[in-house]
Amino acid sequence: MKKIAQRTTACLLLLLFMAGGFGFHFAGLVKNGGEWASFPVNRHAFSNANLSVGSIIDRNGEVLAAVDNGQRIFSENELTRRATLHVTGDEQGNIGTGALSYYARELMGYSIVNGVYSLFDSGNIVQLTIDSTLNKIAFEALGSNKGAVVFYNYRTGEVLCMTSAPSFDPYYPLNEQQLNTGAYEGAYINRCVSSSYTPGSVFKVITLAAAIENIPELFDMKFYCPGYIDIDGERIHCSGIHNNCDIYEAFAFSCNVAFAELAQILKSKTLEKYARNFGLTESFKMSGMPVAGGGFSAAPDGSSNLSWSGIGQYDDLVNPLAMARVMAAVANGGVAVNPRIVKGVTAELGYPTALGFSLRTSERLMKKTTADILSEMLRYNAENVYAGYYGLSEIKGLSAKTGTAELRSGEPPHAWFTGFINDARYPVAFSVIVESSGWGLQYAVPVAQAVLNEIIK
Repeated sequence: MKKIAQRTTACLLLLLFMAGGFGFHFAGLVKNGGEWASFPVNRHAFSNANLSVGSIIDRNGEVLAAVDNGQRIFSENELTRRATLHVTGDEQGNIGTGALSYYARELMGYSIVNGVYSLFDSGNIVQLTIDSTLNKIAFEALGSNKGAVVFYNYRTGEVLCMTSAPSFDPYYPLNEQQLNTGAYEGAYINRCVSSSYTPGSVFKVITLAAAIENIPELFDMKFYCPGYIDIDGERIHCSGIHNNCDIYEAFAFSCNVAFAELAQILKSKTLEKYARNFGLTESFKMSGMPVAGGGFSAAPDGSSNLSWSGIGQYDDLVNPLAMARVMAAVANGGVAVNPRIVKGVTAELGYPTALGFSLRTSERLMKKTTADILSEMLRYNAENVYAGYYGLSEIKGLSAKTGTAELRSGEPPHAWFTGFINDARYPVAFSVIVESSGWGLQYAVPVAQAVLNEIIK
């Protein structure tokens, strides 16, 4: 009996060991199976290391990428191919944030039960939220400039337009010589998702929000602007001479003097807190894809660098999509609906899968009272300063801020334009940056205007 008991114990221990091993490996399969299956040596889904299954369409059903006789094909229209390159991706996988690379698992139709087996070897259809027509308009409006354009629905989170330049035709991959020339520098980077820039005056939205909540007498204050202000032995110049102005006028005319003073009143830690709370310094997710965080350095109180940071210079860095997300929060009473780029995934037999991509998520970035005041002041900008330019007066409910970000390299400044439409018919927030071009009003506004015209027509 003793031997039987010992053998029984040994068998139970062996079974427990085997169960533990099975559980360990099964957990690894659940966690990493999709990654293993999407490794380019998988001949069921890849041909010559290129994904050979799955299709990508825009929100209207236009094909952006598909497979024909085992070969990857793209849109028939060259402008569409170039304008949607960074959201679609390239066949070689050089654009890591493109759908072909980032959503390879969904395109293959991977499941823990069937792996990547499919009845017709066609894979799934990933439908993106973008409208390829808006992308084409934005890309054309950028012209030969480098930059990023993003528009998204601040009610649903659906990204309607996301284009990045420079771009290229995926049928004609870049060679090493082209990549080393200025025209194609950073061509593999989706600037909307993976880049951060000096924000210039669009950061004044953050400084203003901090002032609204921390300076009770803000709307009774007067600022005197002779065209410059001296702080800690350094002269900070303004874009004009604004004389005596209140906070509405200071914000509308982007007075550096006023915002340099506000930064000194608020102190460094307060500005740093608001940059963080508004989601500008840390990464967030768009349909599972990480969006680059920005940066804010806490300059010493009383220093000129503190004033520079309050007007969007010094070490400030902002991602274009994150800035659009701030505008979305202002439009939504302080709540930012997080942007998403995947509208849905359909299996080859027509049933939806990967339902998590369609879930709406949101986060409160600011108080409703603060958002309401910012909305009013951004609308004041549009109606009293920007309305006379590029037909912006036709955009009813436009609330916006321009920015001109000076660069330490001595190159021309980055041009910014960010805002939203306060109209239930067109609930869009946007952010446009045109790199090393000039004034925001001159270079970024026309790009946004081209897309806005298509949206409201």
